[in-house]
Amino acid sequence: MDAALLARLQEVRRALEQSLEKLADPEVLADHTRYTEAARRHAELKPVAEAFDAFLAAEADAAEARELAAVEVDPDMAGELEALARGREADATALQERLRLMLAPRDPNDQKDVIIEVRAAAGGDEAGIWAGDLFRMYQRYAERHRWTVETLASSGADSGGFKEVVFAVKGRGAYSRLKFEAGPHRVQRVPKTESQGRIHTSIATVAVLPEVEEVEVQIAENDLQIDVFRSTGPGGQSVNTTDSAVRITHKPTGLVVTCQDEKSQLQNKAKALRVLRARLFQIEADRQHAAQAADRRSQVGTGERAEKIRTYNYRENRVTDHRIGLTIKRLPEILEGELDEFVDALTQEDEARRLAEPG
Repeated sequence: MDAALLARLQEVRRALEQSLEKLADPEVLADHTRYTEAARRHAELKPVAEAFDAFLAAEADAAEARELAAVEVDPDMAGELEALARGREADATALQERLRLMLAPRDPNDQKDVIIEVRAAAGGDEAGIWAGDLFRMYQRYAERHRWTVETLASSGADSGGFKEVVFAVKGRGAYSRLKFEAGPHRVQRVPKTESQGRIHTSIATVAVLPEVEEVEVQIAENDLQIDVFRSTGPGGQSVNTTDSAVRITHKPTGLVVTCQDEKSQLQNKAKALRVLRARLFQIEADRQHAAQAADRRSQVGTGERAEKIRTYNYRENRVTDHRIGLTIKRLPEILEGELDEFVDALTQEDEARRLAEPG
C-alpha cells in the first residue's frame, strides 16, 4: 500500500475514535443536532476502518504463511502454506482497491431524499401517457426499496398521463440510486389510438434533484412573487371553488413553480417552496462544478426524439441504456420497477470512473 493511502486510512481511524468520543460526550448526547451529525460521521467512517483492519489482517496472514512455508520441511504442507499466502495476498489486493474506492470523492448528496420531475416532450398525447408510465415505474421502484413517494405538483394531460408530474421520494440512499435516471427516456410502441399498427416514438424527460433542507438554501421573501388561483384539471376545467393553487416566481432566476394538488393554499405553498429550493440548490451546485456536473438543462435535454439515455421498445420487449450499452429483454418487469440491474451497472461504471480519476 502506498504511503499516501496509508496516511489517509490512519486519518480515518483517528476520526472514527473522535466520533466515538463525541457519541459518549454528555453535552453531545443532549444536543440532537450534534449527536445526529456525530452518529452520521461514525456510520460513514466505520466501514472504511473495518475494511482497513481486514486489509491489515490479510497482509499479516500472508506474511506469516510465507514465513512458515520457508521453514516447512514437508513439501505438501509448504505448498498449502504458499497457496494460503497467495490467497490472502489476493484478498489484500482486493481490499486495497476497495479502500481506494471508499476514499474516492463521493457525491455529497447521495444520502439525501430526492425530487423527480417527469415531463412529456416530443410525441404529443402519447408523450403524456408515457410520462405517466414512467411515474408509475418510479413509484413501483420506490415500493421495492420501501421508500415513500409524495406527489408535489402535477398537470394532467387530456389523453391521460401527465404534461408534468413532480414528486418526492424519501428513503435512505434514494438520491444515490435514482440520480442516474436523469435525462430523456424514449419509448417505441404502437399507441392505443393507432389504427394502422404503426410504431410511434415519444419522449418524456426526467430531472432528478436532491431535496434540501431550508437551512441549506435560504430564500428571501422579497425575492418571491406569489400568485394564487383556482386549481384546474386536464382541459382547463375548474376542480376547486377556492383560490388554493399557488404559483411562486423566484425573481432573481425567473424560476417558476406551480402547485395545485392540495386543497389548502398553505400546503401548496409549502410544496412549491420545496421544489424551488431543490432547483436553486441544483443551479448553485452546477455553477460550482460546471466542469464535472451536467446542469439541469442538459440533464433533461431538449426533448427531441433523437436524444435519449434509455430506449423502451415494446415490440422487441427490450430496454436499452445507451450510456453503458446495456440491453435487458424484460420490459414489463422493468416498467413494474425492476430497475436495479440498470442502477447497479451505472453505479459500477461511476465507481470505475472515480477510481480512475487522479488523486
